[in-house]
Amino acid sequence: MHRVATAAGLLVAAVLVLGACEPIVQTAAPGTSATPGGSLAPGETAVPGATPGPTTAPSATPLPTPIIVSPAPLKADPVSLLAFLFNPIFQAFLILMLGIKAVVSDMGIAIIITTLIVRTALVPLMRRQMTSMRRMQAIAPEVKELQRRYKNDKVKQQQATMALYKERGVSQAGCLTALLPLLLILPMYQVVREGLTAADLTESLKVFGFQVVPLTCPPPIPEYNAASHLIGFKPCIDSTISWLGGIHANAFEGFIPLPFTIPIINMTGISIFALVYTGLQLVASRMALPQHDPNTPLDQNARTQRAFAIWLPLITVLYGNVIPVGVFIYLIVSTIYQIVQQFFTTGWGGMFPLFGRTPAFAVDHKPRFPVAVPTAPTSTARPAGAPAQPNPERSTLDRTVSANATIRHRGRQGRRGRRR
Repeated sequence: MHRVATAAGLLVAAVLVLGACEPIVQTAAPGTSATPGGSLAPGETAVPGATPGPTTAPSATPLPTPIIVSPAPLKADPVSLLAFLFNPIFQAFLILMLGIKAVVSDMGIAIIITTLIVRTALVPLMRRQMTSMRRMQAIAPEVKELQRRYKNDKVKQQQATMALYKERGVSQAGCLTALLPLLLILPMYQVVREGLTAADLTESLKVFGFQVVPLTCPPPIPEYNAASHLIGFKPCIDSTISWLGGIHANAFEGFIPLPFTIPIINMTGISIFALVYTGLQLVASRMALPQHDPNTPLDQNARTQRAFAIWLPLITVLYGNVIPVGVFIYLIVSTIYQIVQQFFTTGWGGMFPLFGRTPAFAVDHKPRFPVAVPTAPTSTARPAGAPAQPNPERSTLDRTVSANATIRHRGRQGRRGRRR
């Protein structure tokens, strides 16, 4: 069942990835030019208010055009259908973030508040997921015993495991909710990477024709580099994060340069945000593990699980150069929220001992809102050879009626015996 749930979660993730490939429609702004150096093509007109750039020689590489973000239309092909279904999630994130940004006037703070709102809305689901996880960890020894007992019969092993889950009130549906925060990274990435770089996104701020967030985007303004080459157009939204040194939420910044380049991934620096996120993920992963006595050896499955809890977060450092700053802020705040929720729900878990030491504050720590771990039901069967105990709730009349019902009354043939 656990494998089926995992496969279903991966299938949902794949569907959302396909939908996220085209969550918005990117088109060139009316009246803009895609010709080299900003020069106008025959029959085209200049953008009102835009300053034409210097004319440069034609280039074989296509030049950038202004990104106009609008909801994806409904079409017959599967990708367009998924993109259309993805529209409400993308618009909800975009409207929420820009609405907060209009109040706080800082994109970094707007992303933090958006993350807190999303994670707070997920508290009931994540509580259920943590409860299911902790209960499954509590009955893991019994599941292992069932696997040993029915190791030659997979059908009986599965039936016995499901009966144990039902008896202890363990729901495997809570395991699927663990994928929800991962799936929400997709719309946040699209909002930061596409929405915050768009020259015009007013159409995506409309719900049933009404613009929820009042925003007016100026005509697309081209931007040139030092060599007077067109490199893009100025975004409609200012994504500057002043309290982080003026970096932009939609950019790839905050890197520590490396003296060499890592091949294949072409990595020339390590993201500071990736390092912070990796450290927090290590803490959250260890807290999700069950407590373990260092003097007790672990089986192969437990060792594998603990190894994954360490090595999987470290992979984030390798792909930190393809994640914008705004997405990293979302991931960091979301992970801190997860750590706090785990602390109040399941405590420190398997965080300690760390490097062979357990601090005093973690010894015998009890979480504020602990998970009720189901216990095995008390057996009413009496030991072999022990006399039956009368039930005090049954009256004398009930016992007499029951005794008469169990006595076999034999007829005359029974008294004389069988005739030969």
